[in-house]
Amino acid sequence: QVQLVESGGGLVQAGGSLRLSCAASGSIVSRNAMGWYQQAPGKQRELVAAITRGGRTNYADSVKGRFTISRDNAKNTVYLQMNGLKPEDTGVYYCKATEYDGLVPYDFWGQGTQVTVSS
Repeated sequence: QVQLVESGGGLVQAGGSLRLSCAASGSIVSRNAMGWYQQAPGKQRELVAAITRGGRTNYADSVKGRFTISRDNAKNTVYLQMNGLKPEDTGVYYCKATEYDGLVPYDFWGQGTQVTVSS
């Protein structure tokens, strides 16, 4: 069974930095597409950053140049380095793993970690 455990959230002032971690078990991150999603208060969950099985990355326009997604295959962990944080970055951040059975994708989610950016 795939389990994803996020950590690293917290309260930070605007302009500060945080690094989120997503530790996977029951799955291998290097074989999955991995993503970080933000759910801001009262809003739907939205993609922030993603990394494909081949290592290609993509980002929401709002975080380009500030956030970096990376993967440590030895630790089976995906990270989200968040710099230059803004109050609008506040929300619960979820890690998602997409496994493939042939061409059929299966999504797994972590429990989320709270990020609060004060102005």
